[in-house]
Amino acid sequence: MAPVILLLHNRYRLPGGEERAVADLAWLIREQLGEEAEVLERDSAGLGSRRAALGLLRGGLAPEDVAHAVRRTGARVVHAHNLNPAFGWRALAAAREAGARVVVHLHNYRLVCAQALCFTRGEDCTRCHGRNTLPGVRLNCRGGSRAEAVAYAAGLALWQRRLGECADAFVVPSAFALGRLRELGAPLGERAHVIGSVQREWAARSTAASGEFALAVGRLTPEKGFADAIAAARATGLPLVVTGDGPQAAALRALAQGADVRFTGALPASALAALRRRAAVAIVPSRYAEILPLAALEAMAAALPVVAADAGGLAQTVPLEGRYPPGDAGALAGRLTALWGDAEAGERSLALARERFAPEAVARALRVVYDGPDD
Repeated sequence: MAPVILLLHNRYRLPGGEERAVADLAWLIREQLGEEAEVLERDSAGLGSRRAALGLLRGGLAPEDVAHAVRRTGARVVHAHNLNPAFGWRALAAAREAGARVVVHLHNYRLVCAQALCFTRGEDCTRCHGRNTLPGVRLNCRGGSRAEAVAYAAGLALWQRRLGECADAFVVPSAFALGRLRELGAPLGERAHVIGSVQREWAARSTAASGEFALAVGRLTPEKGFADAIAAARATGLPLVVTGDGPQAAALRALAQGADVRFTGALPASALAALRRRAAVAIVPSRYAEILPLAALEAMAAALPVVAADAGGLAQTVPLEGRYPPGDAGALAGRLTALWGDAEAGERSLALARERFAPEAVARALRVVYDGPDD
């Protein structure tokens, strides 16, 4: 029987890029590493606020389920993604005790930041540091009840170090993310590896020259900056397609009135790929220092020229010709006009993406992490 990698993931109430990243990783393990992959999931949407708070304060729920899964599958590695609120450090400890190596994948800043984005009140925020999570309570960054803010802050402060002690290695998607996590006082030690998210679909060549519209994809929330993309489309008169869903959807539709902007809602991967083949340029307008959004990687793998905010992991990934100061809709409009339908820029995006995010490259880096040791 082939070796097994067991993936843990606590699904978010509002699904996003991390769910796709976990599915793509399972595919990579099977297709490139020649090992079996099994996913053990829990879902925040069905957990309820009281049970979620209990999981945070206890450091996880039912860790014996994880130990049983390790023994049942013979998993040599447990690769954990989002752990809160249902898995916690106790799941990692149980996996270790059952004989698995533990790898923790940090798609965001939730080791320190309860809101996970380091973004609050319209701006970048690094007020919380290490176990000092009180600023998150004071500012209520999560936007829910005060009780929820307290539960998250307490859970992070109580168990942050214990979680770090239970990990044999960490994976982060960008060098920027690793630097910021260290600045935030996250207990990573010297066990962290920078590995980007694998891309499964690749364009043979750029079709941007025949593109019909600019494409912006993602969760419709303020920090994603879709308002800036709409403002740039209005200023240039260029058509824009916005794909995704989220709490800001209605407000963005109202903002786009009178401009050539079409909203598709959330789409399956096949429909999204078809849209990229018809696009002239992709826009990734994040207003904060995002770790590394999948929307940028997928657009580059589709050989699209990319216009993106010059911040966070985007600044280390997207070609310089497409970057603009975050939040500057005028500068975004200028880059949008300059790169519209530029197939050569699309080819440059494709080449850069292949260097770091092709299955073979990601598999090589992941093999090192899985095989260890790191201590």
